[in-house]
Amino acid sequence: MTSSEDAAREQGRQLGRRQFLHGASTFGALLALRELTPGYAWAQPSGADGALAPDAAGVLDLSVDDLALRINGRAGGAQAINGTVPGPLIRLKEGQEAVLRVTNRLTEISSIHWHGIILPPDMDGVPGVSFGGIGPGETFTYRFPVRQSGTYWCHSHSGGQELLGVYAPLIIDPAGPDPIAYERDYVVMLSDWSFESPATIISKLKKQAGYYNFQRRTLADFIRDSSKNGLPATLAERLSWSRMRMDPTDFADVTGYTYTYLINGLPPEANWTALFRPGERVRLRFIAAGAMTYFDVRIPGLKLTMVQADGQNIRPVEVDEFRIAPGETFDAIVQPDDRAYTLMVESMDRSGFTRGTLAPRPGMSAPIPPRRPRPIRTMADMGMDMSGMDMSAGAAGPTGMEGMQAPPSPSSQPVMDIAGHNMQGMPEVDRTREAAAATREAVVNNAMAGMDMGGTVAASSNQHAAAGTASTPFVHGPDTHGAGNSSIAMVARSRLDEPGSGFEASDGRVLVYTDLLSTVPQSDQRAPAREIELHITGNMERYMWSFDGRKYSEAREPIPFRYGERLRLVFVNDTMMEHPIHLHGMWMELENGGGAHQPRKHTISVKPAERLTVAVTADAPGRWAMHCHLLLHMELGMFRVVEVSHPSAAAS
Repeated sequence: MTSSEDAAREQGRQLGRRQFLHGASTFGALLALRELTPGYAWAQPSGADGALAPDAAGVLDLSVDDLALRINGRAGGAQAINGTVPGPLIRLKEGQEAVLRVTNRLTEISSIHWHGIILPPDMDGVPGVSFGGIGPGETFTYRFPVRQSGTYWCHSHSGGQELLGVYAPLIIDPAGPDPIAYERDYVVMLSDWSFESPATIISKLKKQAGYYNFQRRTLADFIRDSSKNGLPATLAERLSWSRMRMDPTDFADVTGYTYTYLINGLPPEANWTALFRPGERVRLRFIAAGAMTYFDVRIPGLKLTMVQADGQNIRPVEVDEFRIAPGETFDAIVQPDDRAYTLMVESMDRSGFTRGTLAPRPGMSAPIPPRRPRPIRTMADMGMDMSGMDMSAGAAGPTGMEGMQAPPSPSSQPVMDIAGHNMQGMPEVDRTREAAAATREAVVNNAMAGMDMGGTVAASSNQHAAAGTASTPFVHGPDTHGAGNSSIAMVARSRLDEPGSGFEASDGRVLVYTDLLSTVPQSDQRAPAREIELHITGNMERYMWSFDGRKYSEAREPIPFRYGERLRLVFVNDTMMEHPIHLHGMWMELENGGGAHQPRKHTISVKPAERLTVAVTADAPGRWAMHCHLLLHMELGMFRVVEVSHPSAAAS
């Protein structure tokens, strides 16, 4: 390891949550600074490009500074690129060399990460991995060849700066003619903003994990559900959630209670507007820059033809709406008629929304559709869905699997004998583990006979390959994740063909991951020769997040990739929340049944109790970050480093 890498790692040890909190300490002191006037060139309704112009030497100059951001007449402390939230539109050309000079005017270390861009590791912009960060008052020049095209973005990778506004769109035009035909082009950058500091949000979540959830079920819900489903069934369902000490309305850690949701930095009241001529093909480049928010996007009365995902062209697919996870990008083509349309963007938990307008003339607007009801978690989200498993021939047995909805809990499960496991006299925690193990044993013996379930789900390569399209359930092995994890998905399965919770009232087509097919065959057609399984874990009550039950601070050794190898990453989500997993430096090919046309993505959303697989070609030597793109989850531990060996090591 070189001395510069040692320095970068040492500096990284000094970052993390301490910097996150320090970065927020100036939150209340920023109000005397200049205020942001909403509206800047690339977000204007004229359709003008408005991209940041390079200087005579071809250098793009960026700065990161404190800012007093005004939203709906109220000022709050922000941090921003070139004085705007979002920052300026950066437009590059495939085949050129990008030279971006970033000056840090903050009083803390800063950085810019080029999200989804394939580049050298020391240009990736992640302090503590292969880069030391940009110190206060310092300037760092990012220089890298541009080898791709499409819709991307950039953001700080230091503490809470991304949450405070340090992000900007990045568009790369193809070297040749664009295969996507359109007459007008708009960036639609979706984000969340709170007047509370990151430190305050973290503090509240640490004290009470559901602090921001004001959508919990009430007595009125109980009466309504009892009337619909019957009192015994409703009572049993409520008790099962109580035993698990979990909340079926838990979809977002941070909600519309504190967040204002923005389109291109503007709240719904500002009504961001994109103008068009009737009949034009309008390209909308959706970028999910929300630090903690999944968004559901639709334009009532207008079909969206999805043409790109994470900067990669896909076979066109027509949908009525789609969900976009933090870190993802989707491009859509629309052809509006001579009237106004509402661009409706709801948070996944339905606690808030933002909106814009597509219109042929300025000043027009369309009705805002009614808000949809908040969703409810299901037993599938908890990894308790036994559908598709052979529960006949005595599968219910002594474990009572016919009505099973949750694993036993020490607070409610009596001392009992399950499948011959006598738990009398055991400590409560041991009884819980023994009961859960017995339940898994019954499932394996009675429903999954003939499948190799040794270890932590030792499925074969063929089973993994089929996981992208089949709903074959996989039974979780013993929970070895420790205190860093509060639950496991007893039955995990591929959910790539599911739109996700919250679309039950939708009468249109919702984009799903099995819809995504690359327009060209992937260049590496080798079958993965090795598998690495990672479990997405967390303890919501303690507000801890991790991989395999270990926070980043507890798992300092990198995950080794061998240069040139083709390997498979297996993600198993043991939590009841969605997690967008982002790999730096290399593409993940989502094994969704597309064969040679399976899509390349840099960020993949993993649903609760989902088991999905991606293929990776380890073609980028060096150290790379891999993490959840929910910012607070990453900062509190759901972060690992992947290290690809040097080509010389692979040759030897």
